[in-house]
Amino acid sequence: MNYVTYGGVTVGLCLLIHQIVTWWPGRKALMKDPARRAAELLPFLASWCYGCLTTLGVGGLIGTASSAALGLSNWLGDVALVWGVGGESGQLAARPTFVPLSGPGVAVMLILTVAVVAAAKKSAHGGAIKRGAWCGICLGTSAGIAGFAAVPLAQGANWLGGTVYGAL
Repeated sequence: MNYVTYGGVTVGLCLLIHQIVTWWPGRKALMKDPARRAAELLPFLASWCYGCLTTLGVGGLIGTASSAALGLSNWLGDVALVWGVGGESGQLAARPTFVPLSGPGVAVMLILTVAVVAAAKKSAHGGAIKRGAWCGICLGTSAGIAGFAAVPLAQGANWLGGTVYGAL
């Protein structure tokens, strides 16, 4: 089971803040065309959801890569907290509910991985997609910040997989 530290959550929040600050079009532009401006965040949000899904006990190479990214983020964030600002590191509580992915849900996860990798390589939003996935990995394990999203995301992936593979 993955765990997250204060440093890992800090890295995730830094990625989120970076995305929002670089996206912010200004009040006037946002008021003029809010739908188009909000749609610019969709690549980040979609890949954030993917990152959260990778923390749900997915095994194999995808789970190993997710665990490695979380471990590296925990370490980097803890080092930044201790040596950068003189704070302390520590482990946060993991989310209390755990909804594992079913067999068809894991198949959907593999399909999503192919889509995210292809989009990150070919899309003009590649940076946002990578930051979103990394942010989702960092925040998807924590109970208080984004753990609430893990249950509906897992249930959605399980439902989609069951619907697609049940119809075959």
